[in-house]
Amino acid sequence: MTENSNQHNAIELTQAELHHPAWDEPIICRVEVDLPAWLTQLTGGRQWEVYSEAEEENCISFEMRESQHAMTKTGGTKPTGKLQATDKAEAATPKLAEVTLYHNGYAVVDVDGKSLFDGSLTSGGSSFAHLTYFHAESGEKITLN
Repeated sequence: MTENSNQHNAIELTQAELHHPAWDEPIICRVEVDLPAWLTQLTGGRQWEVYSEAEEENCISFEMRESQHAMTKTGGTKPTGKLQATDKAEAATPKLAEVTLYHNGYAVVDVDGKSLFDGSLTSGGSSFAHLTYFHAESGEKITLN
């Protein structure tokens, strides 16, 4: 009985491959991430900018800092219009972040040495990450239903 079932499954698989030859073509999945917007969300509202990037075999890392424009805009002024000593130091030293995006969809985000995110971007956890699929040979975009 088991042998008959295995033969039946093999026949169904062969027929499915014949009816769907496009499934045999290599596909590229690309993850696009709006890094400044995502980091702004993770850190609570300040704008960020990329100032450096480095690509490795299995990932790409981005060095980011709080935007100087955003820091002067949110500036730390008190209702009196004067900056206090702690506000001056905070305004003078932008926060730094390192964002590492692995080719398998995993990401790590550290801000000033503290971990803010360590997980998968492709599991629907971020509205700033979008998956796009392409035919490897032609480069043509694939639309999934």
